[in-house]
Amino acid sequence: QLQLMESGGGSVQSGGSLRLSCAGSGYGHRRYCMGWFRQTPEADREWIAAIDRDGDTAYADSGKNRFTISQDRAKRTLYLHMNNLKPENSAMYYCAADPEPCSTTAVQRLDIVTALGAWGQGTQVTVSS
Repeated sequence: QLQLMESGGGSVQSGGSLRLSCAGSGYGHRRYCMGWFRQTPEADREWIAAIDRDGDTAYADSGKNRFTISQDRAKRTLYLHMNNLKPENSAMYYCAADPEPCSTTAVQRLDIVTALGAWGQGTQVTVSS
């Protein structure tokens, strides 16, 4: 069974940077598309970025030009590099996996990931002004 664990969250001042990591285990022979989401107490979980097995990426408008998703297949680790952070980026960040057949479009969907894939437990990011 696939298990994901995020790390790298913390407190940072506005304009700062963080790199979130998501280590996976239990992939077996299955291949996955991966994504990052965030959630605050006031809002639903929302998609930020996605990457497929070929390395093609997609970003929500909120993350374009400031966030970069990447993966190290050898280490089975997913990353989210976040630059120029703003207070509104404060949230719990979750990584997600969607098994093939998958796409950067499909892994954006909460219902697909929940039904077919896996979530990590989340890592908190707090950005102060």
